[in-house]
Formats: sequence, C-alpha cells, structure tokens
Amino acid sequence: MSLMENIKMALSSVLAHKLRSILTMLGIIIGVASVILVVAIGQGGEQLLKTSITGPGNTIEVYYEPSEEEMLSNPNAYMNAAFTQDDVNALSEIPEVKKVVASSTEYFQTSFREETADTSVYGVNQAYMEVNNLNVQSGRNLLESEYIGGTRVGVISHELSTEIFDDKSAIGEVIWVKGQPIEIVGVLEKPSGLFAFGAMEVYIPWNTFRNSFGKNEYNQVTLQAMNADVMKEVGEKATTLLNTSHNTEESYKVFNMEEMAEGIGQITTIMTLIIGSIAGISLVVGGIGVMNIMLVSVTERTKEIGIRKALGATKRQILTQFLIESVTLTLIGGIIGIILGAVAANIVSIFAGWPPLISWEVVVGGLLFSMIIGIVFGMLPANKAARLSPIESLRYE
Repeated sequence: MSLMENIKMALSSVLAHKLRSILTMLGIIIGVASVILVVAIGQGGEQLLKTSITGPGNTIEVYYEPSEEEMLSNPNAYMNAAFTQDDVNALSEIPEVKKVVASSTEYFQTSFREETADTSVYGVNQAYMEVNNLNVQSGRNLLESEYIGGTRVGVISHELSTEIFDDKSAIGEVIWVKGQPIEIVGVLEKPSGLFAFGAMEVYIPWNTFRNSFGKNEYNQVTLQAMNADVMKEVGEKATTLLNTSHNTEESYKVFNMEEMAEGIGQITTIMTLIIGSIAGISLVVGGIGVMNIMLVSVTERTKEIGIRKALGATKRQILTQFLIESVTLTLIGGIIGIILGAVAANIVSIFAGWPPLISWEVVVGGLLFSMIIGIVFGMLPANKAARLSPIESLRYE
C-alpha cells in the first residue's frame, strides 16, 4: 500500500469518528496553541521592553562618575552638570556620531491661571525631540529658529495638558514655569503600550532654558551612532575626548543601552522557555490521549487487521498504517493549535500594545513536535496491531 493510500485511509478513519477525533486532538490543540501563544507573548514583550530601554536605535548614553580624588577635592561633584556646549560640539565632530542628544532637566511648578502642577522641565537641543520620537498630537513641534533664538515657546505632554487644561485646547496659551512665561505651541501624543505612563513634562529650547533659569550646562548627553557596528568605537572615542578635555582619568563613561537590553532579553528568553515547557506538558497529555484512542481503534479493527494479513499484508505495512493514522491525527491537531495560538497572540498584542512576534521556527517546531508525538505515542498501538495473529484476528468478535 502506497503512502498516499495510507494517508487517505487515515483521513477516512478520522472523518468516520468526528467527535472522537476532535476530543482526541483537543489535548494536542491546546498544547500547541499554548506554546505558540506563550512564545509569541514572550518575544513580543521582550521586543517591547528592549525598545523601551534602548529608545531609538544605536544610542549610547554618556555619564559622569567622579573619581575618589575628585570627590575629596569637591564633595559636590555629583551635583554639578557634567557637559558643556563645547562638549556637545566636540562630540558632534566624531565621524561615527550621527546625532548628539543633549538636555538638562529641572523640577518646577507650572501654573495656568488657578491650575498648578509639579512638572519636569526639559531644556533640549534640536536632536532631542527627533531621536526620542516625541511626536506632536496637536499644534506643532519646536522650530529650528526657536532653538537658535531661544524663543519662549514649549511643547507639553498629554498628561500635563489634561491636568491643567481639562478638555480645552492648550495651543496658544501661556503657562508660567517658575515665574517665566512659556507659550504652548504643541501637545505630545498620549503614550501607548504596556510600559507607557503619563508624566507632567514641558520641553523648551535649550537657549530658552538657559536664559530663563540660568543653567549653562547639560546634565544628560546621548549619542546616536551611524550604525550598530560602530557603537563600541563611538563610546571609546567619546570617553577619551571628554576625559582629556576635562583633565580626568576615567570619570566619563558610556552606558550602552543595547547591552542592558540584551541582558534583559536573556532573562525573558529563559522565562519564556520555562513557561513554554510547562505549557508543552499538555502536549504529552494529549499524546497519551492519542495512544489511548489508537489502542481502542486497534481493538475495534482487529478483524480488519486479520483480513489484511490474510491477504498478504506484512507486519511493516500494518505498523506503517497505524503510525500514519496517529501522525495524521496529531498533525491536524497541531495545525489547528497553531492557527488558534496565532489568533490568540494577535488579540493579546492588540490589547497589550506590542508587536505579535510569531516566528516561523516556533510554527515549524510545533508541527514537527506534533508529528513526533504521533510517532512516539502511536508506536505502541501500531506495534500491537502489527503483532496480531491473522487467525486470532479473524476469530475476534
């Protein structure tokens, strides 16, 4: 009997007992769907977490950590802003640096008429808004001329707009930040996603920030490299430049966001593997159900087996017939499970706000594992069928 004939016979057997076949496949369906769903959630969550940590691609944060000698000579060294405009200009001259993101932050009370709120006020350079993907929902973003001229304009967060303006439009209104008037020209989009949270924030041009609040140095600098391959080189050049210009040994250092993200990715991968393995236990339970039904099927078809053997069927042919039937049963269950798992993963991703990452490796692995389950748990019933004596089989009632 050819392979196609065995497959047709297996499909006929499955269709002949629809309810029994569905109930038998249920364990396989649930097992495969659970694994697909868990892995997709794990990979999607990992991707979202990495994106939240690293922000835009190929970024390196530069930070200042004074040495013991500097702390002894100046106990307030940690309180001093670490970067000057000259530092930013010098860093931008590094060939592998695409953009230098610089900012300084202070916490001030912001007021509009009788409404007040404690806010984080950011003095930012032109690269800040673009690299950090701060998109405006209403109004407009800050203009190049406003960065250069230090115009008293700003963009506020959606949370702050809701807090002090309620449902009214904030565009064109003037807020007071530590006694300084700032005209609102834009309101940022509301943060979305699982790890998103609202914050009271005001973004103003660096020159405005410096002139209004007397701050002449930046306290945060992030470098965006041309590509991921030169990130290490950029970090080394930046620290060497800063330590040399400030006459320090190793006080200026870089923090590679990608490295932290990779570390967290390893943790989430391990957790996904553990939870996926637990979900995979249901596949084993489903395999036991397949073996049980196949044993019942062998018993029901004892006389059929006897007739086939009497007509010249070999043990190998009988073994192959029942193995293919078992594999067909689990393979159909696996396909249905993959479809259900993919649908469930997409639904979860919509509500969680992350991308559904259903890899082809997991899909193919689910199909192969379903087939292996069919072979392993179908071997005993198939072997039992192959060993039946033709005479005893024909006498069986």
